[in-house]
Amino acid sequence: MKKGKSCTLNGYRNLKCTYGTVDAKNFKSIYLNIQSWVKPKIDNENWDRPVSLFNQKIKSFIFENCNKQIFLDKSIVDLDLRTSGISLKKKSFMSLEITFFCKEPIDFKSPIIKLEMKKIVDLINSDLFRRNNMFSFHLTKTEKLRNLSSI
Repeated sequence: MKKGKSCTLNGYRNLKCTYGTVDAKNFKSIYLNIQSWVKPKIDNENWDRPVSLFNQKIKSFIFENCNKQIFLDKSIVDLDLRTSGISLKKKSFMSLEITFFCKEPIDFKSPIIKLEMKKIVDLINSDLFRRNNMFSFHLTKTEKLRNLSSI
């Protein structure tokens, strides 16, 4: 029997966002998955250090901005961005998964959960992604052609 549930958060031009749980009946944790294609703004020979610093920035940001009334102080942040394939004229796939642990039992379908996940994604997008000096973030690997009749 399938126990997990997930929901999509829409309304982002440069991100694909979903949140969910692996067990909706005994709801103790929730994951937030943010996917995007990243393109470097600058040339760098070794991307290990910048990606590691970006990961640290995300972790501290989550710790500071997580709603402490709903979630515990601990969370798991997993940034998947392969440093070996990053180059200046190419987009690389990025996946960010954050796991939050609930303080008290709450219904997964509660509007509080959706509002908290939306708030966190909004903050990450505005404070970390849009203001990032190293990368630009895109929804797709290739840009879709705009309607030429509007020119």
